[in-house]
Amino acid sequence: MSRLVIIATIEVVPQRRHQLLPLLIAHRDRCLKDEPGITLQFEVLVPREDDSKVLSYEVYQDDNAFDAHRSGPSIARFREETAGMGVKLSVTRCAILD
Repeated sequence: MSRLVIIATIEVVPQRRHQLLPLLIAHRDRCLKDEPGITLQFEVLVPREDDSKVLSYEVYQDDNAFDAHRSGPSIARFREETAGMGVKLSVTRCAILD
């Protein structure tokens, strides 16, 4: 199987983005530390012109690895921590062309 890239767009109330960012960075750090061989890369991107969005660029070993990530403890914790913040998440699955 080929690696899977996820581009996640997280929409949040503009006044709450500063609260979301440290939670997302902590989630990223946990994934990179606790999901070896599953989460290969995880970058947090902040649009300069839109303070209602945060994006992430994530690379997983394959679709099964992403499924393991999605059902793992770190994402569950992130969801708990961001409950009530009006967070909306959309995901685009991508393949890497060599």
